[in-house]
Amino acid sequence: MLKLDDALIVQDDFRLEADFTLEAGRKYAVIGPSGAGKSTLLGALCGFIPLARGVMLWNGQDITNTSPAVRPMTMLFQDNNLFPHLTVLQNVGLGLRPDLGMNAAERAKVEAALEQVDLAAFAQAKPGNLSGGQQSRAALARVLVQARPLVLLDEPFAALGPALRNEMLDLVQDMAAQTGAALLMVTHAPDDVRRIADEVIFVEGGRAHAPRLAAALMDNPPPELRAYLG
Repeated sequence: MLKLDDALIVQDDFRLEADFTLEAGRKYAVIGPSGAGKSTLLGALCGFIPLARGVMLWNGQDITNTSPAVRPMTMLFQDNNLFPHLTVLQNVGLGLRPDLGMNAAERAKVEAALEQVDLAAFAQAKPGNLSGGQQSRAALARVLVQARPLVLLDEPFAALGPALRNEMLDLVQDMAAQTGAALLMVTHAPDDVRRIADEVIFVEGGRAHAPRLAAALMDNPPPELRAYLG
């Protein structure tokens, strides 16, 4: 369980408040207008952006000032964050060993993850030789091998077509079911919310609102959310 207690995130003139709890194994969609602070919220959770106020607790333990590397979460970025000079196997292996000094067991784990996302045949390929969907699969395999209890997704499939996007969302849900991870996904697509989310965090007006059940919220949105959805 991750808890933000009276948190304030400040970047230059931008301020975002958050006070909520994320439960283990749940799937959360983060929605709101452009510039509202959705990606900023994820950056703060990961430790890339410090809190100006408040605390962050993981299962009751204060992790407010811990480094990103030791936090119980991993993040899938919009650009997939693949290194072009490394092979697919090496890019995925970074999730286990940043120095790439994998032993036989770690290499087998990476190969199993590539098999799971249908990239076993591309283990020695470079990212530049993959399609957009295959690059997304490689990035997802890296998340899979880390097996962290909280997975953050910052619109990683935004550039994909609808069919491939839905396929990747299904893969993400399968991964979460396999590992028991909670998901927190930034999206602009209401269809994504209905497809994947148990609950919704609506970000607007300088606040990341506490999660609300997705189906009820989308079926009967408050005025500010209705205005955003159009």
